[in-house]
Formats: sequence, C-alpha cells, structure tokens
Amino acid sequence: MAATTGEVIHPSRDDYLQVVAGLKDEGFEMCVDVCGVDYLSHRGRTLPPEVHPERFEVVVNLVSMEQRRRIRIRVQVPESDPTIPSLFDLYPGVEAPERETFDMFGIRFAGHPDLTRILMPEDWEGHPLRKDYAVGRVPVQFKEAPGPR
Repeated sequence: MAATTGEVIHPSRDDYLQVVAGLKDEGFEMCVDVCGVDYLSHRGRTLPPEVHPERFEVVVNLVSMEQRRRIRIRVQVPESDPTIPSLFDLYPGVEAPERETFDMFGIRFAGHPDLTRILMPEDWEGHPLRKDYAVGRVPVQFKEAPGPR
C-alpha cells in the first residue's frame, strides 16, 4: 500500500512498480529523475507513520505536462537487500540515472538492461556517496608546464 503526503507518495518496495505504472497510466508521461539517498546518519527524517524508515531511499520524480503536475515517489530500501525494480520498461530514459544510483550508492535495479558502473571505473571498490565510504586521497599527477615559446 502507498502512503501519500501531498504530491509525495511513499509506496512499499513491493508496490513500487505497480504504483509507478499506475501513475504513467494517469498521464505522468515523463520521469525526470531517479536518485538515491543514504540516511545512515539521519534516521529521524519525516515519514508517514506507516512507513518504516530504512537506510536507503530511492527518489523518483514524475511529471505530467498536460496536467501541469509533478509527483515525487520515495521508496525505502533496506541496507540488507538494496534492490528495487527498474523502471526502464516504463521509462527508458531512466537507464543512466539508475546506473548512477547503482554506481554511487550500490542500490541494484532488478531488470535493468545494463546495470554497470557509469561514473567510476569498473574495478572501483565501494560506492562513493554512501555515508560510510572512507574518504581517501587520490594522488594528483601534474605534467610539467611547457616552456616559453
């Protein structure tokens, strides 16, 4: 069941795909954003009472141009199983944003056609936007400046 707050919907992970498909049928023809959030250090965020907070959240923004409406979908994703269905079959334009969310947060999108890294090298370990990702140093190598001409 989906909890609703204004133009924000909080469906369960199980209902997510069905809720988004229903919104598309209602005229929300454009998915403008898919992103992840890590609430590791901010567990006390505001959610409807029936929504159990999890470490991760996937946020989707849909737009209906005809109705001049925008709706946000916030889905809780547990740390123990950071997987959610892909919206690719409904909105093919989510291919890159879902890959970015996977790359940066480690949230997997089941059914995505090419869930590979998009920003980090394939052999990169970890997910840089997770709150528990170690902040390290990457050495910068400079070339010598060209001499005077």
